[in-house]
Amino acid sequence: MFEGEILILAQSVLDACRARNWRLATAESCTGGLVAAALTAIAGSSDVVERGFVTYSNEAKSELLGVSPEIIAAHGAVSAETAAAMAQGAIARAPVDLAISVTGVAGPGGATATKPVGLMLFGLARRDGTCRTERLVFAGDRSAVRRFALEAALRLLEAEARD
Repeated sequence: MFEGEILILAQSVLDACRARNWRLATAESCTGGLVAAALTAIAGSSDVVERGFVTYSNEAKSELLGVSPEIIAAHGAVSAETAAAMAQGAIARAPVDLAISVTGVAGPGGATATKPVGLMLFGLARRDGTCRTERLVFAGDRSAVRRFALEAALRLLEAEARD
């Protein structure tokens, strides 16, 4: 299922988290659990990966992660504000040190003038209360955009755990 660069990145995330004795959670929308799946494709990952939330609908984002419906109404599901709230919600609902969220427009539909196909927002939250977001835009069809988002999420996790 996963091979090459993805597995190397996933292993690197796990190693970086182990070095800090960190556990992590994922909160995914458009990637549908790909980040958690890539991490758990590595044998022994259970000492790092605590849980993954797949919150595809706005209702799921609110019910499972505590994302305020007001944030979604004001900024949209695909926004830095929602990405941050998703990551912070994962931290609040799981005994973890680090959480990543992914929300975006994988396509082929769903784009707007300000939110094109390929737009991905990532949230990174730590138990210490710090949270940041990243905005990236990828080219390609739905499958390519999701793969690029998976790669980016793993790279962001690795950088955060090594920071």
